[in-house]
Amino acid sequence: MLVVDTSVLINNIRMVRTTSVLRMLDASLATEILVGDVVLLEILQGARDESHAARLEAELRHFRIVPMLDPRIAIEAAANFRRLRGIGITVRKTMDLIIGTYCLMHGYALLHDDRDFDPMQRHLGLRVA
Repeated sequence: MLVVDTSVLINNIRMVRTTSVLRMLDASLATEILVGDVVLLEILQGARDESHAARLEAELRHFRIVPMLDPRIAIEAAANFRRLRGIGITVRKTMDLIIGTYCLMHGYALLHDDRDFDPMQRHLGLRVA
């Protein structure tokens, strides 16, 4: 399983062919790609209008969309925030904390183009693709 972050999907929508976007396109042939409900939310928030939102949603529904937040993950995400804060690192975006913790708890690799995940990789063991 491979979880794709908002940063990769946005680059793909904008036709910016980063290494991560190319990996996602290659992986979609061989691996099940997961898109979190919070990632879906972030993408749809950026839509220009309802028509654009409908097109984006249709594109994302080609992937398996999964719920990423429940009480267990919320508790662990808060603990991860405190762990990182305890060593002087503050995660800026709660969504990133949720996405990273979801991956950690399920043992999934995360494909991203967002430096905010680097401390989770370095200090919490987040696997990246």
